[in-house]
Amino acid sequence: MRPTKRDELVQQALQAFYRNGFQATGMDMLAAETGISKTSMYKHFRTKEDLILAVLRLRDEHFRNWLYRRMEELAETPRQQLIAMFDALEEWFAEPGYRGCMFIKASSEYQDTSHPIHKQSAEHKRMLEIHITDLARKAELRDADAIARQLLLLKEGAMVTAHLGHTANPAQDAKAAAIQLIEAHRQ
Repeated sequence: MRPTKRDELVQQALQAFYRNGFQATGMDMLAAETGISKTSMYKHFRTKEDLILAVLRLRDEHFRNWLYRRMEELAETPRQQLIAMFDALEEWFAEPGYRGCMFIKASSEYQDTSHPIHKQSAEHKRMLEIHITDLARKAELRDADAIARQLLLLKEGAMVTAHLGHTANPAQDAKAAAIQLIEAHRQ
């Protein structure tokens, strides 16, 4: 199916917001970068914030689908998939355009926890936690809820550290800690 103008706008806006940030990317900049007029943008989205929400929904779908698929491709068992999450992250960090987590950025720029953009970012993290908790249960780890939260803290820390660029391989550092955590929680 051919993408609509709206779909193209969301995809191009995703790239612009990821590269430049949400507050720094105005509608004039978006029009210049996408080649889509502001009039056309406002036909599809009432406000810039509505466009940002659509971008975050698209990024959430793409990221979670990619991450879950890579974890399954890299490992067979749920326990191995939890560890493989860090190998997948290492691949992402090595991409030339890596600029950190779009959801961390969005929640930093829209800090009011009741703001829809902040809520959408938190929802992305909640969906990841549900999936990781499910894998931890399938791996028969003790206190699956706690281990999932701890693994996600390692994941988030690795993403921020990779973005800051002050260590050689934060994904593998986080993976080493994850292995110790998982081993400590085996039944």
